Amino acid sequence: MRINCPICGDRDRREFYYLGAADYLNRPAEGDLDAIHKYLHIRENPAGVTKNLWHHESGCSSWLVVERNATTHEIHSVTLASEVAK
Repeated sequence: MRINCPICGDRDRREFYYLGAADYLNRPAEGDLDAIHKYLHIRENPAGVTKNLWHHESGCSSWLVVERNATTHEIHSVTLASEVAK
């Protein structure tokens, strides 16, 4: 699988570290224990298109949101996480 980093260009996925669902960008407010529990521990494992966080560990060190099909591994888009979190 190849990921097209917005800064470095097309790279092999071995240059990247996979963190998990892009939901990690939507951290709940402190004090809401139920929301924090769901944020940390309750994860879906859908087949089909997902948005995931990847770190370009062996490149520019950017965090990326990669939208891809979890079944076919086809990548639909790659965006800097800093642009998505705004």
